[in-house]
Amino acid sequence: MRLPIYQVDAFTDRVFAGNPAAVVPLESWLPDAQLQAIAAENNLAETAFFIRSGTEFELRWFTPAVEVELCGHATLATAFVISTILEPGRARMDFATRQAGTLTVTRDGDRYTLDFPNRPPQPAESPDPTLLAALGGPAPVAILSGRDYLVVYESADAVRALTPDMALLSKLDMWAVCVTAPGDASGEDGVDFVSRLFAPAQGIPEDPVTGSTHCMLTPYWAERLGKTVLKARQVSARGGELLCELAGDRVKIGGQAVLYLEGSIRV
Repeated sequence: MRLPIYQVDAFTDRVFAGNPAAVVPLESWLPDAQLQAIAAENNLAETAFFIRSGTEFELRWFTPAVEVELCGHATLATAFVISTILEPGRARMDFATRQAGTLTVTRDGDRYTLDFPNRPPQPAESPDPTLLAALGGPAPVAILSGRDYLVVYESADAVRALTPDMALLSKLDMWAVCVTAPGDASGEDGVDFVSRLFAPAQGIPEDPVTGSTHCMLTPYWAERLGKTVLKARQVSARGGELLCELAGDRVKIGGQAVLYLEGSIRV
């Protein structure tokens, strides 16, 4: 059996930047072990699988190692494939997910906006003592937690300079570690905040651009900066840009995407 596959760079307007995701449309669900094997073979941060369900879609995401409960960039990549290749011009896509409810993506020209849950972080009362040793670098301003640890630094330069010990990070009790700092909206960065994300235990040493973590970053920086619309940049080696908006119990995450390849796989 052969399946179509698309590789899309998400949260960027050019190839070789942003976060690459594989997107595999299915007629019906394959066994979980087969989905995981395909994701491992693709060896990207996430592979998205979806099927049509009436006027909506069912959507699942896998890293090379595990299935995940929420993924932003692969959702954006899936919406891109549907609205530009499979159903050109489609402006709204609703995705039923197993743990994150229904996620809506709308398209306006080249920009896609994800409607995701608002997940404000809370102060981490007893962070794992391994955390700071694994990250190295200067002492952070604050440590919070949600799905991931959120470690706040004073400057974007401090975030960029971190060289974490991935073996130590993989031993932590959180899904991932996000590090963040304010940007300079009037300066070279041109953004309100920057971030990086490390998830070696999930098969992702450093994720290039992480839409789902902005469910936590957006409410944190909205409160700290006193604004609800924020420009963000994930300062990984590939880099990516996101436009975030706090909207009550939801977070709107906007970005672009580009197609890198289109083909098929044998399963």
